[in-house]
Amino acid sequence: MSAHIESHDHHDDHGHGEEEVSHSTLKGYMMGFFLAVVLTAIPFWLVMGKVIPNPQTLAIVILTFAAIQIVVHMIYFLHMDTKSQGGWNMLALMFTLILVVITLTGSIWVMFHLNSNMMPGMSHDMTEQQVKNLP
Repeated sequence: MSAHIESHDHHDDHGHGEEEVSHSTLKGYMMGFFLAVVLTAIPFWLVMGKVIPNPQTLAIVILTFAAIQIVVHMIYFLHMDTKSQGGWNMLALMFTLILVVITLTGSIWVMFHLNSNMMPGMSHDMTEQQVKNLP
């Protein structure tokens, strides 16, 4: 019986190629800090300067800046990407986001229906005198 030994060149590629920019350097941290400051200062200016008069539009713009800032923090400070830990970090993040969306949507739905299904005659605009006159 002859032993057949195959020679394999194992080059594990963990995404540390030359084309990848490392965010764990001082330059990477400073870039992340700069982006975080800018992404905080712009919404602050939008609110304090009353640049957008419509509150709903302003809320959407601020939430958009907040979502972008979350991504900046994940990339520059938490060093998360689709390749880190074999993709498990991204899978855990997606699962967390799904749970948060379900929780928030369910909470808003319950609060809306509790408000719309209040007892007849009860309203938010009742004065103390009206409350005292209830049977």
